Order: sequence, then C-alpha cells, then structure tokens
Amino acid sequence: MAVGNVVGVAHSLLLRASDLKDDTDHMNVVSICLFVSLLCACIVLGHLLEENKWMNESITALLLGLCTGVVVLISSRGQSSHVLKFDEELFFIYLLPPIIFNAGFSVKKKEFFRNFIAIMFFGVIGVFISFAIVSSGTWYFFSKLGLANLSIRDILAIGVIFSATDSVCTLQVLNQDETPLLYSLVFGEGVVNDATSVVLFRAVQTYNFDNFTPLEGLQIGGSFLYLFFSSTILGIVSGLISAYIIKTMYFGRHSTDREIAIMILMAYLSYILAELFYLSGILSVFFCGIVMSHYTWHNVTENSRTTTKHAFATMSFIAETFIFLYVGMDALDIDKWKMTKSSFKESAGLFGSLMGLILLGRAAFVFPLSALSNYSTKSPGAKISFRQMIIIWWAGLMRGAVSIALAFNQFTMDDDTQSSVEDATLITTTITVVLISTIVFGSLTPPLIAWLHPPQHRSNNSDAALSPKASFDADHFIPLLNDTERDGENGTNDQSGISHFLDRLPRPQSIGMLLTAPRSTIHHVWRKFDDAYMRPTFGGRGFVRMASRRGMELPEEDEELEDEEQN
Repeated sequence: MAVGNVVGVAHSLLLRASDLKDDTDHMNVVSICLFVSLLCACIVLGHLLEENKWMNESITALLLGLCTGVVVLISSRGQSSHVLKFDEELFFIYLLPPIIFNAGFSVKKKEFFRNFIAIMFFGVIGVFISFAIVSSGTWYFFSKLGLANLSIRDILAIGVIFSATDSVCTLQVLNQDETPLLYSLVFGEGVVNDATSVVLFRAVQTYNFDNFTPLEGLQIGGSFLYLFFSSTILGIVSGLISAYIIKTMYFGRHSTDREIAIMILMAYLSYILAELFYLSGILSVFFCGIVMSHYTWHNVTENSRTTTKHAFATMSFIAETFIFLYVGMDALDIDKWKMTKSSFKESAGLFGSLMGLILLGRAAFVFPLSALSNYSTKSPGAKISFRQMIIIWWAGLMRGAVSIALAFNQFTMDDDTQSSVEDATLITTTITVVLISTIVFGSLTPPLIAWLHPPQHRSNNSDAALSPKASFDADHFIPLLNDTERDGENGTNDQSGISHFLDRLPRPQSIGMLLTAPRSTIHHVWRKFDDAYMRPTFGGRGFVRMASRRGMELPEEDEELEDEEQN
C-alpha cells in the first residue's frame, strides 16, 4: 500500500508538472502570436503613415505597444500589462545584431570615413563630457528629490545610461540618402558611443570609486583603447574571412544558399565572438558589415547579391519594430510602478532634471567638437554648419532600449526588481525618459531637418543622379576610402594618377598644419594598397567582372556604375 501511495503521489506530481509545462508553452505561443500580429499591424500602419512628417515606424510601434499594454492590463484586471518581460539577452543577442550589421552593410562609406574624425570626437570625447555633466547633475538634484541614499556607483551608472545615444532610434528618424552627412555623424557616433559606454559601465560596476586613483582612470582609458581596436579588428577579420572563403570556394557554382548562409553566419559570429571575449559586439558587427559590403558582396552571384541585400534589410526592419513594440508594452509593467513611492511632484522633478541634464550634456560637446572638427578638415563637404549642429544635437537626444537594458542591469537582480524603492524609481524614470524622448524628439526631428536643412541647401551628390535601380547598389561600388577633396578637383579616380598625387601632397611642418592638412595621403595610400594586395586576395569590385567570364554576367546598371567609377 505504501508503495502504491508513493507511486500515486509521484504520478499526480508529474501530471501537475506537465500541466504547468503545457500552460507555459501555451503562453509562449500566445506571446508569439500576439507579437507577430502586432508586427503586421505596424507594417500596415507604417505604410499608411508613410507621408506623415510627424510619425515614423519607431513611434508607431511604440504607441501601438503602449495601447496593447493598456488592453492587456485591463483584460488582466490590473495584474499584468504584458505577455513578455524585457530581457537583456533577447535584446543584445538576437535583436540588436541584425540592425547594426545592416547599418554597416548599407552605410555610405564615403561619408562615414570622410567624417571619421568628427565621429570619434562625438563618440569618445563627447560621451565623457556628457557622462560628467549628467553624473554631477544627478548627484546634486536627486538628493533634493527623494533619492538621497544613492551610492556613488548608482550615480555614475545613471550618467552612463543617459549619455548613451541610441543608434536604433537614429536609424528611424534620419535618412542617409537625403542627409548623408547628418546620418553618418549621428549614427556613427552611436556606434562608437557603444564602445565607450561599455567601458564606462563596466568600470562603474568593477572599480571602487570610494578610493578612486588616477591610475585607475588610466586603466579605464587603456580598457577603452583595447576594446575599440580589438572589436574593430575582430569585425574586419570576420568580414575578410567570409570574402576569402566565398572567393576561393565559389559556392555559387552549385548553390547560392551556401554563400548567403556564410555571409549571415560570419556576420553573427563576429558579434558573438566579441561578446564572448567581453568586447563590443556592436562595434565588431558594424565594421564586419562595412568590410562585407566592400569585398564579400562582390564575390557572390547576382542572385545572392539581390537576396542578401533584401534579407539584411528585412531582418533589420523586423528587429527594429519588435524592439519598440517590446519597450512600449513593458513600459506599463504594473509591478515596477507599484513599488515606486515617489509623489507626482518628485517624479516630475526627476524626469525634468534628467531631461535638462541630457539636453545640457549633449550641447556641451556637440557645438565645441563640431567647431574642432571643422578646423581639422579643409573639405567643404565635411564641414558642419551651425544649423547642422542643431540637428545633430537634437537628433541624438533620444534614449531607447539600450538605456532600458543598462538600467535593468544596474538596478535589478535575478530578473526581478529589488526591494529598494530607489531602484524601482530609477527604472520607471528611465522608462519615462525613453518614451517621452523617443516620441517627442523622434517626431520633431524630420520637421526640424526640413526647416533648418531644406533640400535646396543640401549638396548634390552623385548618388542622387542615379536611377532608382542603380542607387540601390551604388554605394557598394564606391571605394572604402574615397578622396573627395582631390578627386573633386581633378575629376578623376583612376589608379594611374595616384603616384602623381602622392608626389604633390604637402608635408605638414607643424601640429596645426597636420590637423588642417587634407586627408589625401591616407585615402590614396589605402586605395593603392587595396588595388595591389587586398582585392586580388579577397575579391571585391573587379572580381565580379572576372567571374562574369565564367557565366555570371553583370547587369547593365552595375556595369555602368563600375565604368563611371573607373572614369
């Protein structure tokens, strides 16, 4: 009897466990079904609002997520506002990589590298300036608004969280075809900003700031240099390996699926390897995308080129929309708001002080560093006007899912909010700042660009004159580094003039002359090295034309583009 009773109890426990498992699986199916439906709704609404200058897909997804959260909250009678909780792993490991890779893959390389100095100014020096201002303001204001017990570590973490420009939001509100300079500066800043923010955030969590020494400050600087260069090299190497494999093995003879799979997997591998070695995955996969667009993409068949271009863009679009839906639904998590004991006046004060510090912190580096960047270049196309400075300042004020993920990492434990009222307050304040900044600054950025930087004031670039079909792939035929200063003056891009240009380059005699000297030396030396060593080894422009002799013919538009490039 005893044995029978034990077996009966065990059987009943197994049945209950299986019922719980079934319930969990069913909820997962419900969650997936809901989000797929919302993604479809976002696509439809985004299409209908395509001509609306006040709305974009990120704001549409955010508002739709908020509305869905309200419906779920009402239907559950105030018990829950979402069917999925914000998960850092889901965001950083699965959603962010395709977005950043596609941005690097499709970025206008000429604009990006021409403005690389300004991007480094904003993404490195700017973060430290903003970090110092936000942290100092937090220490001064928050003690007067009911958060007097914050540790130095928490204050510094807040400075990092609200100094990080969200590159995902930037992709939604800026168009690199219409405003390539603004896009390359703000988005490029966001990518470099990630490397700096990772170093600062890890330093905040690692170092003892009660007894902070100048030596530890130097260690933080060294950590940033190691992180930046290691992540960049990892991304470049991953892109070159994919180019070499596809060029030598020529998968397209038997199956285009293999070469597409290699491109996708190698790009994702660069991100995962960076995370594995505690580097910046965003920086790594971004440069991997740039290298793949310059070499790997030209080594595949024409069908694979079209497929990969659309596949990367589609995966990026879905991931972006999913993130904003996710943030919108999670913003109404009732558990976090119940733990917040701050009054409305204190909450409004926390929000207002943070927004003021974000505005001040960004203005403190955008305008001075833009002036410094203008001093360091003689290229008229790379100079930043005062109106463009205002747009760069405004467009970088949005805070998004990256800020929320860092806030959850700092102020929660074991996936649940800590019992500390201060921690819950900081999380809800972060969510409020993200929602308001994304909706307000995101919706007002396009009208601000149209007012301050109308089409008639924008420089006419060669891409604008291309046909729609040609412009789709145009930037893939532009050299990785393009000397617009010399090429514009001489009207030639051929290799025969390289030595002539090198001989005529001025030799700077002082630091001031070095800063203001044109970048022709770097551009021409690189292009000479690329033509002599890199492209023969890894393929790229020109390799496709050789492959066409084996049966892979270039379309007419691509041949015209390449002929234009050589002429």
